[in-house]
Amino acid sequence: RSHRSPRGLIPPAAMRTLAIDSATQACSVALLDETGLIAGACELLGRGHAERLIPMIAALPGRGRANRISVSLGPGSFTGVRVGLAAARALALAWGAEFNGFPTLALVAAMARREAGDRPVCTVMTGGHGEWFVQTYAANGEAAGDVMSLPPTEAVRACTSDLVAGSEAEALVRMRGSGTALAILPDARDIALVPSASFTADVRPVYGRAPDARLPGPPSVS
Repeated sequence: RSHRSPRGLIPPAAMRTLAIDSATQACSVALLDETGLIAGACELLGRGHAERLIPMIAALPGRGRANRISVSLGPGSFTGVRVGLAAARALALAWGAEFNGFPTLALVAAMARREAGDRPVCTVMTGGHGEWFVQTYAANGEAAGDVMSLPPTEAVRACTSDLVAGSEAEALVRMRGSGTALAILPDARDIALVPSASFTADVRPVYGRAPDARLPGPPSVS
């Protein structure tokens, strides 16, 4: 059956998902339907997510229009997380689409399990101020603990799994002196690998650590 009507709109019977991940130095988008990936793109940007994300979506078939939008919630770059959430919210409102989110590290862990099999994996990604975001996932893809932002030496102690995945995986395995490292950045084109339990309708950013800037508290009374 066709996924398009004569005017290019998506028929109600065709469920399409637009996946967005802009939480790290990689920026990726993907359009999927019930049969799998339709199209997608991933660019290593470092900076400039706000300028590239919408054009990347617009370059997808049907300009990326979907019935559901799934967006990465972080942790990662404060700016990158906010850019992805803002774009996803705006498009969901414009299209009347369903809207949910998923943890960035759940996607990294899912990609690692595809490469190394269903086994526990410690995800380790670049954080802020020299720290690393760390979270362990069980062999079934479920989080085995909370996400933490740790100095590298503490991250080494926190990662007990042999398999380590993420942007700092190779550095951690070198420091630890053992294990298997998979240098993986999240890619929205692999969103179908993420367990359904990882998705949430509570779409709020997962920063992994407190923001650097805080609102001033009330003045003290002498």
